[in-house]
Amino acid sequence: MSIQLVTLCLFGSLFLLLALGMPVAFALGGVTAVFAYLLWGPEAFYIIPSKFLGILTSPVLMAIPLFLLMAYMLQHSGVADALFETLYQWMGGLRGGLAIATVIICTLFAAISGISGAATVTMGVVALPAMLERKYDKTIALGCISAGGVLGIVIPPSVEMVLYSLFSRPHISVGKMFFGGVVPGLIISSMHITYIGVRSYIQPHLGPAVPPEERANLRKKIISLRSVVLPIILVTGVLGSIYTGAATPTEAAAVGAMGAFICATVNRRLNWHSVHKSALGTLKTSGMCMWIAGMCVAFNGLYIGLGAQKMVIELISGLAVNPWVILIGMQLTLFFFGMVMDDYAIVMLCAPIYAPVVASLGFDPLWWGIVFILNMQMAYLTPPFGFNLFYLRGVAPKGVTMGDIYRSVIPFVIIQAVGLAIIMVFPRLALWLPGMMI
Repeated sequence: MSIQLVTLCLFGSLFLLLALGMPVAFALGGVTAVFAYLLWGPEAFYIIPSKFLGILTSPVLMAIPLFLLMAYMLQHSGVADALFETLYQWMGGLRGGLAIATVIICTLFAAISGISGAATVTMGVVALPAMLERKYDKTIALGCISAGGVLGIVIPPSVEMVLYSLFSRPHISVGKMFFGGVVPGLIISSMHITYIGVRSYIQPHLGPAVPPEERANLRKKIISLRSVVLPIILVTGVLGSIYTGAATPTEAAAVGAMGAFICATVNRRLNWHSVHKSALGTLKTSGMCMWIAGMCVAFNGLYIGLGAQKMVIELISGLAVNPWVILIGMQLTLFFFGMVMDDYAIVMLCAPIYAPVVASLGFDPLWWGIVFILNMQMAYLTPPFGFNLFYLRGVAPKGVTMGDIYRSVIPFVIIQAVGLAIIMVFPRLALWLPGMMI
């Protein structure tokens, strides 16, 4: 059987099982087991446990549960609530001020959490009712939370970046991935803020200013800045230790997890309930991630063992087209995958296949890694199966439909596409800060 036919059958079977609703890890593992047996015999079953144990003992992967614990603990620590109250006092008097404040908080939360769902859920509980109560249009109120929530995918520390660093070939330093995402993440965040501000100025009914009687005086505003101190210290401790070389990303994740517990203690939110929910959330998400990682490694081991990676590189290298056309085509496939698969699975499945192809075309591997992650950011936001949209639906008040959420993200997806194009045209935006690392 030719490698081309095997590729068609392998991925066809995988997408068929996914379309039937089978969990990603089981679909990957099942397809790997069946094809390994058919192609290599019963001895090939060894590939699954050997690859699974190999990936689970990776020191880099240990950073994921630590970052997740930090994120879940921060979600219950009251940090986001205090930040929203502060920015509400400072920006409530502006048109669209609450929506702008929400994006700013999501940006800060992204820099201290590592996952996107935490910011979406927290802001859906804290900010969405406040905006709807003050007659904000649903398009702005829902859209800013969904778009701000996915910033955690590209702004470090990012779980997706850890996975990409682990699965890409050649391997990319986690620290370089982290700092490569800082400038692109801030650019996209600024674009969201600019869009909200301009549109609210032109159409005041979309984001009305808070009435004068609800606005805080200067003294209250200055006192409220105390809530910014803890997040800044936490961001400095986590990212600063990586940037200066004082700690590895895994060690920095441990620092961040401890910092999250300290934040909860300072805010008097450290109790059995918050610790239990944080630990349970970490266990569930880490377990899902580990199962997908193990099965993806087995699937990729089978595919690479068949010689398919070499075939793909030779096939693409032999195409008489501009390399940028190939690059854009690969991103279109990522966009499609993002509409039907979880971003963790996409990273672990596609990074080992796409990264060598991009390197063979002469593009910078680190720059492509950031472009890849930006695609995952869009995937988390695009209907019909953008996971961030379902997170928001789960905490949205009555009267908010899935159709409202779908419509609200359209302009923000366009903004993210423009941001992606900017990073593609100006690679130095992603490469400058990693080049400055100690």
